[in-house]
Amino acid sequence: MNDNIPPVETEQLDNAPAVLPGYLGITPPPGIPLERSTRTWVDRPEELLKAVNILNQAPVVAVDAEFTQIRTHVQGDSQSPSHRLALLQLAVEHHCYIIDTLRLNDLSPLAAVLANPAIIVLLHGAGADLRVMSERGLDVAHYYDLEAASRSIFGQQESSLAAMLRRAFNIRLDKSLQRTDWTRRPLPPAMVAYAARDAEMTLALYSWLEQHYVWALKIHEHTNQVKSEPVAAWIEPFLNGTSFVSPEVAVVNAKARGIILDDAQIVSDCRRALSVLIQLMYRSRLLRLIADLSLVQLAPDIEPLLQAPYSDERAASARTLGRLGVQESQPLLQALLQDPVYDVRKSAQTALRNLARKETRSPSPPSKLVDGVRSWTIGEANNAEDGNDWKARLRSIMGDS
Repeated sequence: MNDNIPPVETEQLDNAPAVLPGYLGITPPPGIPLERSTRTWVDRPEELLKAVNILNQAPVVAVDAEFTQIRTHVQGDSQSPSHRLALLQLAVEHHCYIIDTLRLNDLSPLAAVLANPAIIVLLHGAGADLRVMSERGLDVAHYYDLEAASRSIFGQQESSLAAMLRRAFNIRLDKSLQRTDWTRRPLPPAMVAYAARDAEMTLALYSWLEQHYVWALKIHEHTNQVKSEPVAAWIEPFLNGTSFVSPEVAVVNAKARGIILDDAQIVSDCRRALSVLIQLMYRSRLLRLIADLSLVQLAPDIEPLLQAPYSDERAASARTLGRLGVQESQPLLQALLQDPVYDVRKSAQTALRNLARKETRSPSPPSKLVDGVRSWTIGEANNAEDGNDWKARLRSIMGDS
């Protein structure tokens, strides 16, 4: 630890002004939204084929889905929630097609459009829409997630479609029908217009983002032809959200299987993953893993990320350094209190408070679960020496002296 860096006083942070909400940076001037397109209701196979002929000629297609939650019986009387695709809206220049996916059982003609890697599909919040479309055989080959791109620029609270349209076009988006029943038929004209507008506005927002923030679009471009660089096998479950054990137990298991040979490999595996991973979601999960394992050795690799162009990466890096207890990072974290994005300012403030308090929690006794797996919780390291505590615990579990 560098003794020349004065510690931040807890009282100083507790008495500091509250972090101002909202985006405080410069925003480009509002643009002019696209002209209203011709809206076509599609509920017959021949109409779908006509729509596909137009869609296939477009380089960019904005897609929005309306669905409803249903309950399906799995075993006995038990039920599990699922989603039923009720409507699919696809907008291109001059045209918007509202497809009745309840009446049209066969959507295979549309699948060829979405699976074409030469066509860019635009989604605002891709996760749920991709899932419900996939259940109907509609898999997207090449897409941009505009919500994720907006979040990387302006922060979580500023990334909704309504917020972005106010910023980009001074348009206020009516969301009063968002939770309506999309399975009712016939749909009133107001609901049809509401559904079409979201796809049309997604297309307009893309043109504004492409003009001013193409770098944010590129980092949130997804194709089924580009694969991330491989990372160590023991790290992958934490990136995919499929690990059912704590990081410490995962390391113990990996050592027992010979996947991890020594403590230095843990650091080197995480360092390499940090250098090769591209998707921001995976990078954020990796930073959380590094903090969970108290890998203070990686602080020099993380500090440059505080200056990343993506706000979500700046915020995640600040949280990680605060959890690691890296006192040398105080000046960099202090500078982030002036960041234009609220999420980053808040994360920096929380990190500085963690450093100021220098809290050290002792590990709770291991608890034996039903399946025999032991689990425990460790505290956050406050200096490099404390960062080795987890290694001592692992050696005791492995029977090493």
